[in-house]
Amino acid sequence: MGVIWYSHEAGRGHVTPQGHPEQVARLTAVERGLRDVPGLDRREAPRGTEEDVLLCHPARYLEKVRSAIPEEGWRQLDADTHLAPGSLEAGLRGVGGCVAAVDAVLGGEARAAFVGCRPPGHHAERETAMGFCLFGNAAIAARHALERHGLSRVAVVDFDVHHGNGTQDLLWDESRALFASSHQMPLYPGSGAASERGAHGQIVNVPLDPGTGGAEMRAAYEAEILPRLEDWAPELVIVSAGFDAHADDPLANLGWSETDYAWLTERICDVADRVCAGRIVSTLEGGYDLPALAASVAVHVNVLEERSR
Repeated sequence: MGVIWYSHEAGRGHVTPQGHPEQVARLTAVERGLRDVPGLDRREAPRGTEEDVLLCHPARYLEKVRSAIPEEGWRQLDADTHLAPGSLEAGLRGVGGCVAAVDAVLGGEARAAFVGCRPPGHHAERETAMGFCLFGNAAIAARHALERHGLSRVAVVDFDVHHGNGTQDLLWDESRALFASSHQMPLYPGSGAASERGAHGQIVNVPLDPGTGGAEMRAAYEAEILPRLEDWAPELVIVSAGFDAHADDPLANLGWSETDYAWLTERICDVADRVCAGRIVSTLEGGYDLPALAASVAVHVNVLEERSR
């Protein structure tokens, strides 16, 4: 039983201005990285529905995004987040891919799935698009599992170099969802202090100093995030898989390598094997050095594939 890989060509329609780090070429890098991973079941990400988006965002926000889509060129929602004519379709395919991945994993079609769509999602707050993100893909996946599949506990683990402020915002009041994030601090978006614990104490933030390498990351996960994840005993683990903590990434200052991403994926799989029959849904977040992104995605998904056999 291999890993299901969800993607869609609509992601290439979300065109950002020249020089923007969240670029169409990221999808090419992901495809290059996954080209030689054996056993992948590649599927087209379905289009997310309005009802899917409304699991986390109000209807007025969806309409705000829809009405802002330009007929040509770009429209800025903030200094970092641009809309092109194809951006809404791309965003909805990311939502739909995450929903379909949850359905497939919980339905027993695979133990793990990877959603390789763009734009990313973990900065999108309830009514605010920011940080390249339109919709909270990981949080929507969590709410879909809780509300439509009847799960009682899910967990989101976010190892992107930037704090997942959007996922935190969308799950702040959700007592059934653990959100655990490691991230560089100080760094955009400026949130993610250890004191931010959620309405029910179900949020775990682990800030990392600039320059933190793999050894320090591993110690932090072993001490703080992995024990909390195991204690939570989720019925599904959702991973916000950002690869911008890589030493070569231009937007941050951590020093991780592909070996570190392989280690971290293995440890998350270890916990998932013990508490939820290995069920993992991973969704792409950041990663802006294209060779590093390709290599890091490859090791991440290769571990998921090996552990899914």
